[in-house]
Amino acid sequence: MGSKEKFKSALPKYRVGRLFIFPLMLYLLLVFPLLGIMSLKSFPALKEKGKLQFNKEVSDAPDKEHDNLVFEFNKQNSTGLKLVTTDGDSLATSVVTPVDGNEKNSSAFSGSMSKMFRLVFLVSLILGIGFNLPFKRYFGRKRKGKNVSKSLYNYCRRFLLKTPLINAGIILLTFTIMHGMMIYRLSNPNGFDDEIARRLYTSFLFVSLVASLLSVMFIFFWQKHLVHIKYIEHVFSREELQARIFGKNPGKIKNRLYIASAMTTLLPLTIVLLYLILSLTPISDMGKVTSGELRIMMGKLVDVMGPDVDLVKEFGNSNLYYISAFDNVLMFLGIISGILVAFIYILFFVNWSTADIVRPVNELVRNMRLTSEGMLDNYTVVRTNDEIGVMSEGYNEMTSRLRDYIFKISQMNEAYSRFVPKQFLEFLGKENFVDIQLGDQVQKEMSVLFSDIRGFTELSEDLTPKENFDFINHYLGYMEPVIRKNNGFIDKFIGDSIMALFHESVDDAIDAAIEMRETLGRFNADRTDLGTTPIDSGIGIHTGNLMLGVVGGEGRIDGTVISDAVNLASRLEGLTKIYKTSIIISEDSLIKLKNPGKYNFRFLDIARVKGKKEAVYIFEVLDGEPEEIRILKTETKELFGKGIDAYKNRKFKEAIEIFTEVVKINPMDAAATFYINRCRNITGKQLPDDWSGIEVFDAK
Repeated sequence: MGSKEKFKSALPKYRVGRLFIFPLMLYLLLVFPLLGIMSLKSFPALKEKGKLQFNKEVSDAPDKEHDNLVFEFNKQNSTGLKLVTTDGDSLATSVVTPVDGNEKNSSAFSGSMSKMFRLVFLVSLILGIGFNLPFKRYFGRKRKGKNVSKSLYNYCRRFLLKTPLINAGIILLTFTIMHGMMIYRLSNPNGFDDEIARRLYTSFLFVSLVASLLSVMFIFFWQKHLVHIKYIEHVFSREELQARIFGKNPGKIKNRLYIASAMTTLLPLTIVLLYLILSLTPISDMGKVTSGELRIMMGKLVDVMGPDVDLVKEFGNSNLYYISAFDNVLMFLGIISGILVAFIYILFFVNWSTADIVRPVNELVRNMRLTSEGMLDNYTVVRTNDEIGVMSEGYNEMTSRLRDYIFKISQMNEAYSRFVPKQFLEFLGKENFVDIQLGDQVQKEMSVLFSDIRGFTELSEDLTPKENFDFINHYLGYMEPVIRKNNGFIDKFIGDSIMALFHESVDDAIDAAIEMRETLGRFNADRTDLGTTPIDSGIGIHTGNLMLGVVGGEGRIDGTVISDAVNLASRLEGLTKIYKTSIIISEDSLIKLKNPGKYNFRFLDIARVKGKKEAVYIFEVLDGEPEEIRILKTETKELFGKGIDAYKNRKFKEAIEIFTEVVKINPMDAAATFYINRCRNITGKQLPDDWSGIEVFDAK
């Protein structure tokens, strides 16, 4: 899966329908027992009103035992109720016959409720879809990789954090309208045909108020959870998400847990309590009751009072309550629905609370781990406004400062590496510059390259100090990349001279020297265009063991190399001025070449330079010369070698003839001219017996 597909799959779908439908289903679940059962409520009141007619045969004998009494519903006739004992004896039979008035009231009540429910659904869905449709369109286009208009983006940025309050407000508005209509009807004296309908209506209002509050709160916290966990990071920028954008007043986790507890226990239990209260019926509503009826309502409590108690006299007009058979059904259904809703709320709120706490903490821990691994270009989304949000915001601020600090340290290290090459750290086995100590050193075999501009002293006399600096920087700007390109590093700049080290192979040093000569041609072309005089340079290379380390004192240290190999390389660069050649290498460098056949070189001389007791075989690398000179030197290479053999064998006249022939072929061969002059100076002189042809150079 490509990065684009990963990004698209990470985008969530914006939910609209379920956000409104599911809470309204919970509302219906809470009020359903009342709607289904309350139409059969309060038989004593119906009796007094004359809405139900009873034909009863009840034995009032005070001395007869009625320990086990039950109601038996006549399945063949839905209006028949029969009171019997558990042993089958018929105690009372009642026939309930509803009259037309109650049917009309029930029909009007059901029709009114149905219209109100339709109003809630219709208004909620229209307002909810209208407000949330731009968000759904935004996430849909983002998920499909399509462009999002600026107006749509600005709408989502402006209202996303407000969607929990607005969506909850939409449902609250519709419930407010519905309950307002119900209260208006209750306040109207002529709004109901009888008191039974009014009582049913009032009971429904109380239950509906609590159920609607639960639904509104459910929508609010569900949408808030979705915004913080799923939506927010796809609308706001990285910089905005590194801090809390939910308001200035910080929240607290304990307050969230208090709210979750109230939503999952207190409010559902309030519904249960309402159903318990609604299931109670005052005995006084029965009107004139018989001893048998009181015995049935009070149950086994009569046995505790004794057989001589006059039940009608003691309890006939009391304020005691009883629960009828139908009230039992209402109560149990209400309790079951309340417990079921509480269980649903617990599942949702536990999931939300867990996600709202665990996910930000996991993101924070993961980002901390990445930070500890050195990945500083990351942040954690501040999803909450509580202590976790404060901690996430603090982490982002800490990471930002740490990133800036490390960036500055990196810049300083980079600046240090331009003064002290990074290779010094590698050779000394140090991870950073602060680990370097005075006296740290290591022995390495390296090739040392010295390069110097010829005639720079005379050139600088015609320049101002600023022009001297500009010239040097211009020249070094050409040469330094060449050395880096060929796996070398510059140890130091000495005025117009360059000292470079190559630790991998001698070939790198010679390649760098050849390319430096080619680059010098481009540099001179620039000077010619500017109307200034071209310059020339010489390069000396020697390979050997050297000590690389840190020298200095308490207040100032520096990385450098100290070795006889360094001095010899410097002396070889000086010989290029005498032999008027471009590149001179030592025998030690030549024999350590990995691919000697790659280069054109010729033996130049055996020389003992200042500071050295032993002579050094030196060779000229012809590849550093301009093409026409290189071709001619290559053609006369064998002849040049014969001239040197004649010189070493003290055949100076023969050597002069040979070198003269070389000069005729290549007048620009300064080394051949140098040997002609040397032979002429020696001719006629008495040479010592131990003369070996080794030239001694006392100058640096």
